[in-house]
Amino acid sequence: MRILVFANTPAHVHLYRHAVDRLERAGHDVLVLTREYACTTDLLDFFGMPYRVYGGHGTDAYSRLRFARELGGQLGTIVRESVRFRPDVVFGRGPYAALAGTVTRTPTVLVLDDEPGDFNHTVSRPFADCILSPAVTRRDLGDDHYTFEGFKECAYLHPDVFEPDGRIREYLGVADDEPYVLLRFNALDALHDADLEGFTPEQRRDLIDRLSEHATVFVSDEGGRMELRDTPARPYDLHPALIHDAMAEASLLVADTGTMATEAALLGTPAFRYQGNDEHEYGEFQELERAGLAEQFESYGPLRERSLEILADEDAPARWRRRRQAYVGELVNLTDLLVDVATARGSLEGLSPPAKRAIRPRSQSL
Repeated sequence: MRILVFANTPAHVHLYRHAVDRLERAGHDVLVLTREYACTTDLLDFFGMPYRVYGGHGTDAYSRLRFARELGGQLGTIVRESVRFRPDVVFGRGPYAALAGTVTRTPTVLVLDDEPGDFNHTVSRPFADCILSPAVTRRDLGDDHYTFEGFKECAYLHPDVFEPDGRIREYLGVADDEPYVLLRFNALDALHDADLEGFTPEQRRDLIDRLSEHATVFVSDEGGRMELRDTPARPYDLHPALIHDAMAEASLLVADTGTMATEAALLGTPAFRYQGNDEHEYGEFQELERAGLAEQFESYGPLRERSLEILADEDAPARWRRRRQAYVGELVNLTDLLVDVATARGSLEGLSPPAKRAIRPRSQSL
């Protein structure tokens, strides 16, 4: 079989990397189409995934005009690469996967989450043969929409597939008993981030100063514009492929971006997300809050005080680990499901019994 996968962001690489590895080892021909964006191609190289680049995307503030220009220039490359590869099934999301599936007349599988923007769903939904999303997603995208108990991050952070690197503290240069915090600052350059505001420069500096009094602070600045030389923080400068290992050992993650907050929560690390002016209610975060693994804050002051409180709580790490063990282990191993859907060419009729039990029509989970 020939399987075409779109990985447009670092999160997409992680979503598909275990499935791609298993499919290749089973003798299938897999191609990842990607764009130059943040560390996406760095991750593809690190994990040895077969890929071709169809375009690029900057990390400056999002604009609809720039997005339209980017997309217009990339569609031709996507068409050429898709036709040349001749896939039996396409995985992805948005106009990219929809176009590839249409021009090659190939079954198309969309793997979605509770993204606030309607554009990706509006464009791609009519072309999808199968749509998979977490059961906590509040959208109903029609008869071909199926849900699973879990999160898209379960493809790489489920206990069955994630094994932390025990040398991560050595890589970071912190002692075995040294608490550390990861701060993740969003570039706010994605389609669904339009008009959103994260931490202000003053809040970033204040947060670093206050947290550094209680723990070593590492900063991952997605936009790459923050100057850390005059702060007590250290840049997170390991290979981006090691970020989940670093999160798993951290005492706390604070972020104004959604994916890493979800990831930290699923790893059993206290995960605090600053919403800023983001009024969208994400089903994933609501579920993680219910499980006691993540917390969201509408304003900066309460987030800072709660962060200081959790760092002073010696029992917090063990409490979060117990919550993770009780909750995450019961979720669907999404890699297993993706591999099954791929080998069935996107047809749910051909799924194995375990895979069929793992999903249900969206209309039945509302």
